[in-house]
Amino acid sequence: MSMLRAVAEGRARMSSSCEPDLFIDGVPCCDQMTAHALAHGGYIRLADDGTAAELTAAGRAVLGVPVAA
Repeated sequence: MSMLRAVAEGRARMSSSCEPDLFIDGVPCCDQMTAHALAHGGYIRLADDGTAAELTAAGRAVLGVPVAA
């Protein structure tokens, strides 16, 4: 949940590899297995800018964040 909150707050960056790594506040996330699971599970994705991580609709639903219309 804390990883999803960091992504929602705009504090996360993500690599674009097949096993995407997550960086929170510029520091590599200590639980990359969970970061990979969140990405592969469809909760987070690489934003259009190519570096930021963003929540998907599924990630927003888990956090209870309204999905923009």
